[in-house]
Amino acid sequence: MQKKELKESVTAQKNRRGFNRVLHAFGYSIAGLKAGWYETAFRQEALASCVLLPASFWLGRSWVETVLLAGTVLLVMIVELLNTGIETAIDRIGPEWHDLSKRAKDMGSAAVLLSLLLCGATWGMALYQRFGQ
Repeated sequence: MQKKELKESVTAQKNRRGFNRVLHAFGYSIAGLKAGWYETAFRQEALASCVLLPASFWLGRSWVETVLLAGTVLLVMIVELLNTGIETAIDRIGPEWHDLSKRAKDMGSAAVLLSLLLCGATWGMALYQRFGQ
């Protein structure tokens, strides 16, 4: 009986339709953001975004520049959440060391690094264009 109840709760979201599905999906997304908040790296990036997102409207000279500046900041947070999801799933599998687990975690970390480099380069070029010339 308990397995049947568990299966129904796992597939319940797939059976929902319309606004009810959207409402529940939004709740799961908020739960994911709350879970991410407990990760130090995500918390640091979220706090930095509180400064950088408003600054993108000030620094951007056009809507395209503003979107690029704000978008790279949001991209870092998105990639960090995905990396945390990978690490959490790997940790759930087991604590023992495995080459594939290490590789998955390293690739997630590399994705975060690349997003940070993209963000830094984008902001650096925008700052140079605004103040360096």
